[in-house]
Amino acid sequence: MLKSYSLKIPASQAVDDSVVRQHIAAMAGVGEKRVTGYHILKRSIDARSKQPFVILNVEAFIDEPFHDRERLKVVFQDVHKATKQVVIIGAGPCGLFAALKLLERGIKPVILERGKDVRARRRDLALLNKEGKVNPESNYCFGEGGAGTYSDGKLYTRSSKRGDVNRILNLFVQFGAEENILFDAHPHIGTNKLPQIITAMRAVITGHGGEFHFEKKVTGFQTEGNKILEALTADGGRYAADSFILATGHSARDIFLMLHENGVKIESKPFALGVRVEHPQSLIDSMQYHLNAPAYVSKGNLRPAYLPPASYSLVQQVDGKGVFSFCMCPGGIIAPAATSPGELVVNGWSPSKRNNPFANSGIVVSVEEKDLGEFNKHGPLAGMYFQQAVEQRAFEMGGGKFVAPAQRLVDFTNGKLSRDLPDCSYLPGIHSAQIKDVLPKFVNDRLKEAFKEFGRKMPAKGERPGYFTNEAVVVATESRTSSPVRIPRDQKKLHHPQFVNLFPAGEGAGYAGGIVSAGMDGERVGEAVGLRFEV
Repeated sequence: MLKSYSLKIPASQAVDDSVVRQHIAAMAGVGEKRVTGYHILKRSIDARSKQPFVILNVEAFIDEPFHDRERLKVVFQDVHKATKQVVIIGAGPCGLFAALKLLERGIKPVILERGKDVRARRRDLALLNKEGKVNPESNYCFGEGGAGTYSDGKLYTRSSKRGDVNRILNLFVQFGAEENILFDAHPHIGTNKLPQIITAMRAVITGHGGEFHFEKKVTGFQTEGNKILEALTADGGRYAADSFILATGHSARDIFLMLHENGVKIESKPFALGVRVEHPQSLIDSMQYHLNAPAYVSKGNLRPAYLPPASYSLVQQVDGKGVFSFCMCPGGIIAPAATSPGELVVNGWSPSKRNNPFANSGIVVSVEEKDLGEFNKHGPLAGMYFQQAVEQRAFEMGGGKFVAPAQRLVDFTNGKLSRDLPDCSYLPGIHSAQIKDVLPKFVNDRLKEAFKEFGRKMPAKGERPGYFTNEAVVVATESRTSSPVRIPRDQKKLHHPQFVNLFPAGEGAGYAGGIVSAGMDGERVGEAVGLRFEV
């Protein structure tokens, strides 16, 4: 007999398989020996009370043989001799999952990626972190796997209406991810493991007849009427195809410019901008898990091994705008995510074990067209130029080499220059500065009020500080939360309104936000291209 149960088990006991079986047996009203096994369907932590609990939704086997979890196994076709070919511009999650969907349908994908493969990217990231030198074509945003490869690997999304989340997660497992991403409430692969998974995807795509071309920056299109004939690359390459999928990511500003200058319709869209905030992970653990507050100062981190590093999710309305946490990275690192010299952008990531001593999160403010002021003269590119101006100020205030302007959290809200700064995970280094001189006033003022409210939601207790503490550091600037541009497409057929064989997709086109939603949109567009060939 197979039956589903929801279990609430003290976190200290939930790691013990025999305890889980005992709880199943008690709920089923049977002896423990009759429980032959179980599969976890969903796992989450409830830390609202002083004793944290693990919530397990399980499928239990009672009085019948246990068998392994049945997982989706996608079969890909050999396309070496395929008659249809699609050029995909960008090898991020959107482009990769679009390519895999095309393989399923027997269509040959040809991927053009401006950056390098995952292994070669590492050298460029090292130069950026250690010497303050950015390669505009190979960095945290550009290269095989896109921005997600070296910026955390979180797989949580609320975008279930855009596609099949479980299918994307199962495909990640098929390419080497651990099975726990199928049932953890906030699945995470980790930056240290994603490169191997991306490499495995490439091996399957090329092994079945698809093509990868690295360091191929697309600079234009050859068109005829309402069709794209060829994609043109910076090195003089010309790539013809039946259809083209534009999956360039949210930082490909040159693509937005190229489209706009050539009369291809694009639109401005809202985005968010703010800062990264970093606390000691031990402090976040103490607050979220209600650990012994007086011992915090003297003993540091009290989190037991059976609990993962704690995270948080915060949101506050301030003067009609949302201020919210974004891409929270427990046990993580703040990374330089700039794509051009003279512009400073920060992002966050965590390794799979989330074992670094800091917790960081973007804290950002919604930005709408009415906020862009003089930048509205740039039409649909207004948000892009607004972003760029803030990033340039951040670079100048940091003093160069991607050193970031920073302030202690309470000092920031009080407009006080910090005399010194706490330790920080940001490798290029931080420099004490007035962040109000970096951010637009409407962003700065709302952040100040929101931080005070966040301090009330996560308060101090005993000798332990709360969220609102000068132990935390504010680092500018978190500006690439999403694309400031949307590339329009037909709601049903998904092609651009001016070109029937150009399919804008993913974050860069304004239809996704994160690895999973980008993957789902890639699949959706890959399917739309396949349907076009069937007509």
